[in-house]
Amino acid sequence: MDKEIKKEVISILVDNQANVLTRVSSLFGRRGFNIDSLTVSATNDPSLSRITVVFTGTEQGLHQIITQTAKLEVVKKIFTLDKTSSIYRELLLLKVKTDKTERSAIKEIVEIYRGRIVDLSKSSLIIEITGASEKLDAFMEMMNCYDILEVCRTGITGISRGPSWDEDAESAQ
Repeated sequence: MDKEIKKEVISILVDNQANVLTRVSSLFGRRGFNIDSLTVSATNDPSLSRITVVFTGTEQGLHQIITQTAKLEVVKKIFTLDKTSSIYRELLLLKVKTDKTERSAIKEIVEIYRGRIVDLSKSSLIIEITGASEKLDAFMEMMNCYDILEVCRTGITGISRGPSWDEDAESAQ
């Protein structure tokens, strides 16, 4: 039996109504899955929301939780976001304590990572950077030598390349 642990990113299209997130996330908890990252957003259809979940488990466990999640009546579509055919992004906001002597060095690092300084005061600045988690991790590593005051990361969100989920369903008919 395959006991190799792997990370999975799934996208769940659900009814846009109260308590849907609670129902979906509690299913993961009841089955013993730890959610590594969870994002929720509106879609182009006001009746639907998209939940992106990153979690780890065995191949059998991953298949089981996807199957059980698909059975919830609020779930309209669920699919795995394969790393090779999907785009993943994350947002990082970082507040750094700084004075005028450190600002230009920090600005250079921010530019290399294609981030933006979105707020500046006499004693701190706030940096915004988006990209793959690995890029944000590398940026954080570079910033560790500065006095980090606050960190806020959104978690992964993703979308598959090619046709949209509803176009894909129409072509299958």
